[in-house]
Amino acid sequence: MATGTLLTPGLPDKCYPEPFNTPPPPVKERKPGQLPYEDIVKYFKEGYIVVRDFFTPEELQPCRDAVEKMVDALAQKLYQAGKIRSLYEDYGVFQRLTMLEHEFPGSNILLFKHQKLPQAFMNVWSNERMLNLIEQLIGPDIAGHPTWNLRTKTPESKIGAIPWHQDSGYFSNESYDHLIPTAWIPFLDATPENGCMQMVKYGHVDGRVARHTCCHANTWYITLEEDTMVKELGVDLKKDVCIEPVPYGGFILFHNLTPHRSGVNLSNDIRWSIDLRWQSPFYNMGFYNIQDGVRFRSSSETNVKPDWDKFLSVDRKEVWQKKYFKEVKKTEEFDTRITGPWIGQWQIVNENAHTKAFTSMSKA
Repeated sequence: MATGTLLTPGLPDKCYPEPFNTPPPPVKERKPGQLPYEDIVKYFKEGYIVVRDFFTPEELQPCRDAVEKMVDALAQKLYQAGKIRSLYEDYGVFQRLTMLEHEFPGSNILLFKHQKLPQAFMNVWSNERMLNLIEQLIGPDIAGHPTWNLRTKTPESKIGAIPWHQDSGYFSNESYDHLIPTAWIPFLDATPENGCMQMVKYGHVDGRVARHTCCHANTWYITLEEDTMVKELGVDLKKDVCIEPVPYGGFILFHNLTPHRSGVNLSNDIRWSIDLRWQSPFYNMGFYNIQDGVRFRSSSETNVKPDWDKFLSVDRKEVWQKKYFKEVKKTEEFDTRITGPWIGQWQIVNENAHTKAFTSMSKA
């Protein structure tokens, strides 16, 4: 046990059940991509739904291609810096990062830390059918929340296994009173073997952000302990925990108060996935005043064009590393430590390289 911060500024003193439990009225005529109303009711009742057969393989192939390019760019950097002896160009998108990880442990962290939003991900994020579906949850005014992520779950990596949490545990307090839908989209069949998502039904019912702690094992992840989940969110872990495989082309749709986690990847292939988020632009669209969201739709304007140039002008991970890292302005390119503002939101009960990087800076 470490002597970290004693307060939990991330813990709100109010609950906001209404936005998370009250489905909007059904649409008069379903648009392409929109779900039957009973699925929308289930989303608000249980906290998530599994959407199947939404994308075709052809629609998601550009995302796989983009991931392949990102891995190649990392391999080139590592090779040119003398960190690895081979580029491993003979390995495909589901094996190559694993080979980099074997030779330079932390390669998966570097890819997570320095990833840039590719056009293929933008296309999925602003996909018309997807926005039609999101409209069923939050209405016709839609923006993209800036916390998108590509997940690099390499085989056997403990970094890839994310503990129980609510997404609002990572967000600033301004996010606690409104719905932020998330689509978790795997780029292959997600199975229990490769560490598919595990969801907790009904954890959102009270509209509460539970007490999290920081940080899990040797990671930068916050943790929602099971006994805390039971006590503060009122869930029954024997009945409410669901392991949710997702076939390629589908996704899990949940929101910022739904407790969830993922397991270790025990397969031979990397379990690539992205998580994309949306929200109403009438709320604070930012992430700790680091980066604003991007508008996709407006009820008062037609043909809204996302301002991708403005959105891409800020790299939130680069900004938070400079803002919250103890070396302050610039970190070494191959440094595998990650800091972020969420570390200061919760009690630090386990110090590691990531928390030390943050707390040393905050004490200075």
